[in-house]
Amino acid sequence: MLTEEEKHEIEEEFKLYPYKSAAAIEALKVVQKHRRWVSDESIKDIAQLLGITPDELDSVATFYNLIYRKPVGRNVIHICNSVSCWVMGYESVLKHLIDHLGITYGQTSSDGRFTLLPVQCLGTCDHAPALMINGDLYRDLTPDIINSILEKYQ
Repeated sequence: MLTEEEKHEIEEEFKLYPYKSAAAIEALKVVQKHRRWVSDESIKDIAQLLGITPDELDSVATFYNLIYRKPVGRNVIHICNSVSCWVMGYESVLKHLIDHLGITYGQTSSDGRFTLLPVQCLGTCDHAPALMINGDLYRDLTPDIINSILEKYQ
């Protein structure tokens, strides 16, 4: 069930769009901001508020890779796996993350601190390889600097 605060924030988004259903992405982001992910129950509640079916809203939620449909850790690492990042050393950075965190794509570390997810492009090909943690972009990565980056998210 959506909280009153979540409902209020979603209803504020309605003012920015010509019809309620156009606020679907923003509504999903509101719930995710409060809960860190969007459950099936939340999809039903949001869809009802937007006046669309849960299936319609789920198709929006699963299309966007920044909407999480499963629980995630406190910090979400999106590592770019585009061609530019591959060419510039993505594999060694990914291997270091996997070894250091003990997880692979789609998994969350045992302490709940990190979830590792691939992303097709972070738009910084001239500084590949790159990753983003909670919206913070890191570029020109090497395995040597990964640990110091992760320490910022203790």
